Amino acid sequence: MAPAPTVALPPVIETLIWIAVALLAIGLYLSWTAGRLDRLHARIDASRAALDAQLLRRASVTQELATSGVLDPAASIVLYEAAHAARQAEEERREVAESELSTALRAVFGETAQVEAVKQVPGGEDAAGELAAAVRRVPMARRFHNDSVRAARALRRHRTVRLFRLAGHAPFPLAFEMDDEPPVALADRPGT
Repeated sequence: MAPAPTVALPPVIETLIWIAVALLAIGLYLSWTAGRLDRLHARIDASRAALDAQLLRRASVTQELATSGVLDPAASIVLYEAAHAARQAEEERREVAESELSTALRAVFGETAQVEAVKQVPGGEDAAGELAAAVRRVPMARRFHNDSVRAARALRRHRTVRLFRLAGHAPFPLAFEMDDEPPVALADRPGT
């Protein structure tokens, strides 16, 4: 048996096939990049919601502790006002209000003696434990959110993303910058 004859394509058809393959590859790459960017934006939305929940929890626990009567009146007022301001802050002032709450928490719970005094009051052990957990979760949630923002920003800076406008009309993601350093006396509580 003789080998089957090979049919050579005319150069124009061969070129068109290669152009179609190249366009398909570019289209797949752009589609994959747009999908990745969309997933990063969804992750930013989810991480921001988690951060907002942790910030709200921290402010709520702080307000509960401030109104519980386990703190002295001056400390109660300072904490209540800072927590209330953080809960009521407009979006453009939110980072400042949350930073002020962190500062107030460090001022009131800067020493272990204050935490120990709270723990001695009935219900104080639970309140101190709940506040310690809340102040430790805020930096983790903020770090996760800012990492998501950093990844999306890096992808959006690519020339291909800008040239083909793969981000659509999504706003440029912004990091949440605040002072989230927990009070040492609360951050070092074992078992919480």
